[in-house]
Amino acid sequence: MEKPHHKFSELFKQLGLPTSEAGIAEFLQTHAPLAPHIALAEAPFWTAAQSSMLKEELLDDADWAEVIDQLNLALRQTWAIR
Repeated sequence: MEKPHHKFSELFKQLGLPTSEAGIAEFLQTHAPLAPHIALAEAPFWTAAQSSMLKEELLDDADWAEVIDQLNLALRQTWAIR
């Protein structure tokens, strides 16, 4: 059975963050680039609940893991303000 494929905006909704394209872009511009030595779930801008969700979903290789990996990659980039 295949794992469900979640959209980036659905992960943001799950984390209680803005889900619009502009809201996601603003979040990435504000928090990226995340230093290489900081694990995604340990980033200082997450609440305890957000951090816990990210850790648990990755550890369980749950259906959110793929899109969490995408978020991790996105936060390692430098985003130019448009």
